[in-house]
Amino acid sequence: MVSDATYVEVRRHGDAERVQARVAFVAHEADLALLELIPKDRYADVQPLTLGPLPKPRDTVTVYGFPMGGDTLSITQGVVSRIEHQSYVHSGRRLLAGQIDAAINPGNSGGPVVMDGQVVGVAMQGFEGADNIGYMIPVPIVHHVLDDTADGHYDGFPSLGVDFQQLENQDLRRKYAVPTGRTGVLVQAVHAGGSAEGHLRRGDVLLSVAGHTIADNGRAEFRPRERTDLSYFVQELAVGSALGLEVLREGKLLQVRVPLKAGSSDGRVARQEFDRAPRYFIYGGLVFLPLTSNALQQFGGNWQRDAPRTLVAAAERRAASASEELVFLSRTLAGPLNDGYEDLGDHVVLQVDGQKPRDFAHFVGLVEQGAAAFVTIQLDRDAEIALDRVRARADGRALLERYGIASDRALGLPR
Repeated sequence: MVSDATYVEVRRHGDAERVQARVAFVAHEADLALLELIPKDRYADVQPLTLGPLPKPRDTVTVYGFPMGGDTLSITQGVVSRIEHQSYVHSGRRLLAGQIDAAINPGNSGGPVVMDGQVVGVAMQGFEGADNIGYMIPVPIVHHVLDDTADGHYDGFPSLGVDFQQLENQDLRRKYAVPTGRTGVLVQAVHAGGSAEGHLRRGDVLLSVAGHTIADNGRAEFRPRERTDLSYFVQELAVGSALGLEVLREGKLLQVRVPLKAGSSDGRVARQEFDRAPRYFIYGGLVFLPLTSNALQQFGGNWQRDAPRTLVAAAERRAASASEELVFLSRTLAGPLNDGYEDLGDHVVLQVDGQKPRDFAHFVGLVEQGAAAFVTIQLDRDAEIALDRVRARADGRALLERYGIASDRALGLPR
């Protein structure tokens, strides 16, 4: 509701007056934001609600909001169905969420979910194609954001930066010498630059996290008879905290302490970007973009299915380092500079003049600062582009004017 906002106003229910507010913090992973009124004491007479406990299944809650617009506050009741990890639509991050049978429609988002006069969650998203299934951001996630921003800085949610495989197969358990009566998950990959780098290895078996036993399916008990992803015990800690792990490595039990870093839960190259202008670079009529989820969404919400396979494969590929970024040729603006390249599009850039670009800014530098007469761009699927540098500089402006484009680049400075 406030992502990329330039001007925000709020209004009390029952009042006609709008009051200006500024966005103090945005926690994109958790789909939460903190607003500060201007002036700060404008609603000093309002009695704030307190935060309550994490509700249990079958608890009755009340949801407030303005579903489908309207001017009058809507109040509905529902029952908590379950508490477990879900994918948050706004960020794609898997965090703890509460499922309720009160309908969550457009306009409900951001409204409080109340139980016994206390806020136990924030209405978040619905479930398309299902009746009376909605999701709320539960109070532990709200507490995490409030505690995180108390020092005036938002650090985010930590992540181990590890890929796991379930260990339910008995032969796989025997191969890694998992003792009888013990359970856990197999470490498949450790993300470069992630929290676990240097602490965990491929082939380790993670048995427990913060003293909580991990089941063979990767879930752990966070309340009696209630289980969710093992990441629950990672995400409840602050960035910079140390997390204790019990690990089985080559048949030996180890106690490992991992300093937690912020990061996405999966470390994929195709990350989502927020609060920055879109980036692009046009050279010789060739339009280049960083390979992010934002760029891939031009193919629709289900880009994993509808985008070109080579882009999807590249987007799912692990980065060699935490800062690595892929670049792709999005399309070609036809003109005399690029005759014969008109049909090229959706190709990942592999090299520029024999060098692999580290990120988008490095790619731009390689193209513009090369000394050779021709810039040679190697693309996937064995495609190659060669452009005369002098001609590209001299004629590039005319090509942009033909297409009504004001600038050949936007490098996406933060707002």
